[in-house]
Amino acid sequence: FWDMRYTKMFWVNAFSYGDSKADTPEIPTSVDNTPQCLNKALEGLSSRWRNWWIRGILSFTMISGFFLIIYLGPVMLIIVVMTVQIKCFQEIITIGYRVYHSYDLPWFRTLSWYFLICVNYFFYGETVADYFGVLVQKEEPLQFLVRYHRFISFTLYLAGFCMFVLSLVKKHYRLQFYMLSPKKTWEGFIGGFLSTVVFGFIFAYLLAQYQYFVCPVEYDSETNRFAVECQPSELFVMQEYRLPAALQNVLRWKTVKMYPFQIHSVALSTFASLIGPFGGFFASGFKRAFKIKDFANTIPGHGGIMDRFDCQYLMATFVHVYIASFIRGPNPSKVLQQVLVLQPEQQLSIFNTLRSHLQDKGILPPPRPEAQ
Repeated sequence: FWDMRYTKMFWVNAFSYGDSKADTPEIPTSVDNTPQCLNKALEGLSSRWRNWWIRGILSFTMISGFFLIIYLGPVMLIIVVMTVQIKCFQEIITIGYRVYHSYDLPWFRTLSWYFLICVNYFFYGETVADYFGVLVQKEEPLQFLVRYHRFISFTLYLAGFCMFVLSLVKKHYRLQFYMLSPKKTWEGFIGGFLSTVVFGFIFAYLLAQYQYFVCPVEYDSETNRFAVECQPSELFVMQEYRLPAALQNVLRWKTVKMYPFQIHSVALSTFASLIGPFGGFFASGFKRAFKIKDFANTIPGHGGIMDRFDCQYLMATFVHVYIASFIRGPNPSKVLQQVLVLQPEQQLSIFNTLRSHLQDKGILPPPRPEAQ
C-alpha cells in the first residue's frame, strides 16, 4: 500500500510542479458536508463544541463500521480497503486537477487513473494467483496471465510512460519535464531502428559461437579460478526453421538455420530503438525544465554519467523482465533445495499433490483400487 502511495504521489507531483508560486491558482475552499440532522441537533452549541461532537460521533460511527466489516469476513475487508484506496486517490487527483486545469494539460486524469490500475494489477496479481492456484491450473488463459505477469505489468507501465511523454505540453516544462531534443529527427529515429535490428541480428549470430558469451561464470574449486565453460543451452544451438510461404516465394528458401537467440535479439533490438529513446526524451525534458545542459561534467564533451546512461535504465529493466518471462524458466535444482528443507509432513503433502497432478495428466498410471 505504501509503495502504491509513493508511486501515485510521484505522478501527481510530476504534473503539479509549477514554474513559480505566482503561476499556481488558488485551491477552492472546502465545502461543509456535515449531515443536516447533526447540524440541527447541535445548532445551539458553540463552533468549538459543535466540531468536537461532530468528530466524536463520526469517529464512533467509523469504528463501529470497521468492527462490522471485520465481522463480515476477509472478502468484505478487501473490498473496503480497495474502496478506501480508490477514494483517497480520487481526492488527490481532484485537487491536482482543480489547481492545474487552467493549463489545459491533456490526459491528466486519464493517465492518473491508468497508473492506479497498473499498480493494482502488479501488486494484487501475484497475490490472487497464489490464493487461487487450483483455479489457475485448470484455466489456460489464467496460466498465461500468471506466467507472464511481470512482463504484462511492465508493458502496461511502459505504455503509460510513453503516453505521458507524448502528451506533454511544450510551454510547461516544469509541469511536465518535456521538449523533444532538437537534434533528434524522425529520419534518425527510423534509421536507428532499422540499423539496430540488423546489427543486433548479425551480432547475436557471431557472439553465440563463443562460450565466453553464452556460458555462465562458475567458480572452479580445483583450479581456484572462475571458469566459462559449459554445454551451450538450446538457446545457443543452431536450429532449422521453416519460413512462411510469403518469404519462401521471395527468397526461394524453404528453411533457414539460425540460433534461437537471434529471434530474441530482434525483440531486444526493437525495444532498444523504438522505446528506449523515450528515457532520453524524458531526461532531456528534465534538464531543459531546470535550464541545464548536462547533469554533470564528469566526462568532458559528454556531460555526466547520467547523460550517457539515460536510456539504459529503461533498457536494463526491459531486458531483466524479458529474460525472466520468455527465456529463463523455473530452476529445478532450486525448487528441490527448497523442498528438502521443509518438514517431513510438508514434503509428503507436496509429493501427494505432485503425484495426483501427474496422474490427472496421464503421465503416471492411475491409482489401483484397493483390494476388498
